[in-house]
Amino acid sequence: MGIKGRGWALAFALLVATGCTSTPDAPEKPSGAPATSHASGGHGHATPDASGAPATSLARVCSKPAVGPTKAPPGAVTVDPAVVGDLAAKTESSPPYTTFWLRPGTHRLEADPYAQVMAKEGNRYLGAPGAVLDGRKVNQYAFSGTARDVSIRYLTVERFVAPHDEGVVNHDMADAWVIEHATIQYNSGAGLMAGARQQVRASCLRGNGQYGMNAYKTGDSIRGLVVEGNEIVGNNTDDWERRQPGCGCTGGIKFWAVDGADVRGNWVHDNRGAGLWADNNNNDFRIEDNLLEANDGAALMYETSYNAVIRNNTIRRNNWVEGRAYAKDGDDFPYATVYVSEAGGEPRIPARTDRIEIYGNVLENNWNGITLWENADRFCNSPANTSTGYCTLLVKDTARCAQPAIATAPLYADCRWKTQRVDIHGNRFVLDPSVVGCTAECGRMAVFANDGTSPDWSPYKGRRVADALTHQQQNRWHDNVYRGPWSFVAGDRSRTLSSGQWQGTPYRQDAGSTFVPRAGG
Repeated sequence: MGIKGRGWALAFALLVATGCTSTPDAPEKPSGAPATSHASGGHGHATPDASGAPATSLARVCSKPAVGPTKAPPGAVTVDPAVVGDLAAKTESSPPYTTFWLRPGTHRLEADPYAQVMAKEGNRYLGAPGAVLDGRKVNQYAFSGTARDVSIRYLTVERFVAPHDEGVVNHDMADAWVIEHATIQYNSGAGLMAGARQQVRASCLRGNGQYGMNAYKTGDSIRGLVVEGNEIVGNNTDDWERRQPGCGCTGGIKFWAVDGADVRGNWVHDNRGAGLWADNNNNDFRIEDNLLEANDGAALMYETSYNAVIRNNTIRRNNWVEGRAYAKDGDDFPYATVYVSEAGGEPRIPARTDRIEIYGNVLENNWNGITLWENADRFCNSPANTSTGYCTLLVKDTARCAQPAIATAPLYADCRWKTQRVDIHGNRFVLDPSVVGCTAECGRMAVFANDGTSPDWSPYKGRRVADALTHQQQNRWHDNVYRGPWSFVAGDRSRTLSSGQWQGTPYRQDAGSTFVPRAGG
């Protein structure tokens, strides 16, 4: 993690070692159904895109799940809920590419923590209406194995107890799985793991103990991930930041070293922690047409990663819980709703864009707006690099990032993740402090870094990183619309600017933008 010096540890050791003054009573968080928004184009839709066309319809799949086939498809193996372990046994005795139809009712595995379905290549699992696979708080894993091209549709998977950082469905991170019209809920750990070319569509990832999905694969080989039309709600019920302070291991979905992801048309709401969190050497993301709403922490974090398009999302009422908690503790760091931490555009890394483009979004009544941040002490081989053992995608041999070579080109630039080439334009930022429940400093944009201080051999001491981030790394706001009492932090956290100062010398930000200081609008 890169927020300040919070010391968040590597969240994915899986299988390896494996301020604002708030009102006394905070406004109630929205939940259950999306609220109508004058900024978002109406009930049930994400924000219109830049052309004015309506965005993808809201994914309201938890309360209205799609119905599976009422009869077994031709050639399918029928699974009987009255027979304990029938699904696992018939999977074992059937050849690859078998279709299984789970009859209505509650299906169970044997009462052994390690009883699980070991899927075979090309298997298809179809749930009839009312088909549930129940782990009964006994079984750790539902579907496992390294077989590829497995699909799971119209099935509810619930009450499994995967360990921390592990997952219930696709436990072994196999490639090319399709999870569609599924409900994965009330499990410990992550409801779902990910493999390369995995597709998760029109599914409900609800109330899981750690993540809805942990998009991590041993060997960092996830490519071409699709997350589309899902409802991702109420995850991290076990509150892992409280149980393991600083773990950085919570939220709706976390992405780790994913190269190529399309995250679109999802409703990500009411998760404890961040809604979506891309952490460590992710690249080539498109995050579009989503509704990110009422998450306790940031709606979106993009950290130590590269090249992304974040567009046409509605982002509202996020970061109220975490933002208010830090403010109560006297912490004036501008914890943001969209948080870009040591992440930026890099033309040398192939992707569909060579920058981070944030445009066409509506951000309404969140705790703070967009923060661009670099920890000057975080780079390859630094103790402040909580992604232990990892380096940037530009340096293959981490050991090269040491004195004296790190002090000169090219390693001086390439050994650190840089917040650079971030283009923020065509967005609408709306803030009504009476809605958020604060009186000051909950409406901030920021671009800044700390002073570099450590380790002793660091070539980044002093104001070098802060000055580069603020003035030299092509980070630019322009042509945005602001409604409400916004302020701006630039260079360092103590420097708060008015819109006029933000637009003036030496920052010259938000050219072509409009500012209306009245609340909301």
